[in-house]
Amino acid sequence: MSQAYPSDSTKTSVNSTAVLPLTPPKYKTLLRLLSYLKPYWWALLLTIIGFAINAATEIWIAKLLQYITDAINQNDQSKQDLFPFIIVGLFFVRGVGSFLGNYYSALVSRNLVYELRVQVFNKLLRLPSSFYLANPAGTISSKLIFDVEQVTAASTDSMKTLLRDGLTVIALLGFLLYSNWRLTLILFVVLPPILWLIRIASKRYLKLSKGIQETMGDVSHITNEVIGGYQVVKNYGGQAYESKRFDVISKKNLRQGMKVVVTNSINTPAVQLLMAMAMAVVVWLALRPTVIDNISAGEFISYIAAAGLLSKPVRSLTDVNQKLQKGIAAGESIFALLDEHEEQDSGRLNPTLAGDIHLDNVGLVYPDSTVALQDFSLHIRAGETVALVGRSGAGKSSLVNLLSRTLNATSGQITIDGLPIEDITLASLRAQIAMVDQQVVLFNTTVFNNIAYGSLADRTQADVERAAKDAFAHDFIMKMPNGYQSQIGAEGLQLSGGQRQRLSIARALLKDAPILILDEATSALDNESEYYIQQALDNVMKDRTTLVIAHRLTTIESADRIAVLDGGRIVELGTHSELMQKQGYYAQMYARDFK
Repeated sequence: MSQAYPSDSTKTSVNSTAVLPLTPPKYKTLLRLLSYLKPYWWALLLTIIGFAINAATEIWIAKLLQYITDAINQNDQSKQDLFPFIIVGLFFVRGVGSFLGNYYSALVSRNLVYELRVQVFNKLLRLPSSFYLANPAGTISSKLIFDVEQVTAASTDSMKTLLRDGLTVIALLGFLLYSNWRLTLILFVVLPPILWLIRIASKRYLKLSKGIQETMGDVSHITNEVIGGYQVVKNYGGQAYESKRFDVISKKNLRQGMKVVVTNSINTPAVQLLMAMAMAVVVWLALRPTVIDNISAGEFISYIAAAGLLSKPVRSLTDVNQKLQKGIAAGESIFALLDEHEEQDSGRLNPTLAGDIHLDNVGLVYPDSTVALQDFSLHIRAGETVALVGRSGAGKSSLVNLLSRTLNATSGQITIDGLPIEDITLASLRAQIAMVDQQVVLFNTTVFNNIAYGSLADRTQADVERAAKDAFAHDFIMKMPNGYQSQIGAEGLQLSGGQRQRLSIARALLKDAPILILDEATSALDNESEYYIQQALDNVMKDRTTLVIAHRLTTIESADRIAVLDGGRIVELGTHSELMQKQGYYAQMYARDFK
C-alpha cells in the first residue's frame, strides 16, 4: 500500500537556513519548475528580445535628454525640430518591446498553469485510496487551485521581472560605466548591504509563504465541509460554530498575508534608501569642478538621469524575491504530490471472468494497526448470491474493497476463476465488477451521463432506458424537464434519496458485469420502491456472482448462502433456514431485526 501523503504541517517545516542564493533543495525545485518552460523556448526568446528592446530605450531616454540639452545650449534649430519625431519614435519602439515581452511571458505563464493543473489532476486520478484517507478534500483542492497559481510566481512572473528589470539595470550600468566609470563604482558600494537585506527577507518570505499555503488549505477544507454537509449544518444549528471556525482560520491567513506585506514594506524602502545614499554621493561628487570640467551639460544631465532611472528596476528586482520564495514554497507542495506513489497495478492478464471467487486465509490490517479481516476464508461459486451480515466494523466493506483492489490484502490470497487477483489488471478487474454503494455518488451532469458514466458512455439511448426501467427510475426521469438530458445538479441533490439510489442501480445494471456487489443498495428506498427494486435486483442477480451487504436481514433471506461476520472472521455460514435452526448469531440478529 502506498504511503499516505504527508500532512501539510510536515511538508511545510521551514528550514531556517533557506536564504538567497538558493539552498540545494530550493535550487532543484526552481530548476524543475523551469524545466516546464522548455517547450516554449521560442516564446522565451521573443520575451528576451522584447525586454532587451525595452532596456535599450531606457538608455536612449537618457541620451535624449543629452541631445535636447545640448541642442538648446547650442541653439541648433534643426536638432530641435527633430524632438517630436525622436520622442514618438522612441516610445513606439518602447511599446513594441513591452508588448513582445509582456505578451509572450504571459503566454508562457498561463500555459504553465494549464499544464501543471492538468498534470496534478491526472495524478489525483491515479493515486491510491490511502492518499484520500490521509488528506482532507479541501487541502487537495487547494493544491490544485491555489498552489498551482502560486507556482507561476517562481517561474514566469519572476523570470519576467528578472529579464525586464535585470536587462534594464545591466544596460543602464553599462551606460554609466561608459560615461564615467569612477562615479559609477560608487553605486557598487551599496551592493553588499542590499544583498544582505535580500538574504534576510528571503528566509521570512519562504516561511510566511508556506504558512499562507497551510491556511488556504484549511480555508478550502472548511468550505468543502460546509457545502457538502449544509443540511446537517442547518438542521443542527451549526451556522455560528462554522462561522467562528472559518473566521479563526481566515484571520490566521490574514495575519500571514499582512506579515508578508510588512516585510516587503520594510525591505523595499530600505533598498531604495541605500540607493538614494549612493546617488547622493554620486551627484555631490559629479558637481565638483574637477569632475564636470570635462563634460557638457547634456552629458551631465544624461548621466544623472540614467542613474535616477536605476531606482525603479532595482526596486522591482528587490520585490521579485517575495514572488520567488512564494512560488518555490508552492512548487515544493506541488512536486511532493506529483512524486507520490501511484496505485500499483501488477496485473498482466485481461481474462473474461465467470465470477468464481476464492478467499484463502485473507487478512487486512490498516496503517493504524486496526485489524479489519483475519484468517478469512470463503469460496463463492460463479453465479452464487452470498450475503454478508454483521455488526458495523465486522469487515464487510473491507472485503468488498479487497475484491475491487481498492485495498490490498496484507496476508492470504484471493483468486477469481483460479487466477490470483494481483495478476489481473486493475482495468480488467474493475470492468467486470458492478457496484451499488450505500453512499450514492452522482455528478453534476445529465441523467443520461450519470447512468452511462465513464466506460459506459458509448451505450445507446435504448440501453440506458432499459437499465433505468429495470431500476424503476424511468418514470421519474421522464417527469423531469428534459427527461434523460435533464441536469441533476451537484451530487444529485435535486433528487430524493430513493431517486439517487435508483440511478446508481441503473448504472450498475447498464454495466452488465459478471460480479455484482450491493452494499445496502435498498437502504434509501421506501417500502414500495424497495419491493420493485428487489424484483429488479433478483432478475439481474441471475447467473451473476453477487455479494449483498445488508443490515436489514429481511432483504437477504433468498440468498444462496449467508455469511455472518464478527471481528473480521466468519462465525456462521449457511442458508437462511440453516442459520435460523442453529439459533446462533444470525438467529439473534434476525429476531432483533424483525422485532
